[in-house]
Amino acid sequence: MPDTKISTKGEKTRATILEAAHILFLKNGFHGTSMRQIADEAGLALGGLYNYFDSKEKIFGEVLDAHHPYHIVMPALEKTEGETIEEFVGDMALKVRAGIEGAEDELMPLVFIDLLEFRGRYIKRIAVKIIPPLLLFFQRFGTRKGKMRKISRPVMLRALMGIIVGYLISEMIIRDIPLAKHQMPRDSFEQMIEIYLHGIVQE
Repeated sequence: MPDTKISTKGEKTRATILEAAHILFLKNGFHGTSMRQIADEAGLALGGLYNYFDSKEKIFGEVLDAHHPYHIVMPALEKTEGETIEEFVGDMALKVRAGIEGAEDELMPLVFIDLLEFRGRYIKRIAVKIIPPLLLFFQRFGTRKGKMRKISRPVMLRALMGIIVGYLISEMIIRDIPLAKHQMPRDSFEQMIEIYLHGIVQE
C-alpha cells in the first residue's frame, strides 16, 4: 500500500507551489517569474521544486486550471432549478455570478498570459473538459416551460461564454473609473443575462 502520509505531504507541497506561482504570475507576469522565485516563495530549494515540476510552463498550466471557476460553477449548474425557461436561466445566472466572483483578479490575468504566450493552449484544454457537460446542461432548457427560438445549443453556449468573459473584462476596466463604477447597477450581470434572454427591444 502507498504511504498516505507521504502522498498527503506531496499534495500539500504541490498546492503550496501552485499558490506561490499564482501570486508571482499575477505580480510579475510569466516571463518575469523564474523557477527560483517560485521555489523561494514556496519555501523550497530549487532542486525540490524540480522534483514536482520540470518546467515553469507546466506550473502555469496547473495554476490556470486550479483557479478556473469551472470547479465551482459546474457542480452548481447541476443544481439549477426553475419551471420556466426564464426561471431556469435566472437561477443559472445567480450560480454563475457566485462562481465567477473575483475571477477578474484571480483568473483573467492568467488567461491573458495564456492567450499571449501560448495562444490559448491551456484554456483550450479546459474547454475540452467543460464544453461537453455544458452542452448537456443546455439541453435542459428544452424541458422547461416556454417557447425557445431555433438557435443551436453550441451558439447559445458561445453567446453565454461571451457574456461571462465580457463581464469579467469590463469589471477590470470600470472599477478604476469612478464615474463608470458609480453608474453601474449592482445587478449588472443579471441584466446582461436578461439581454441574453430577451434582447434589448421590448416587443
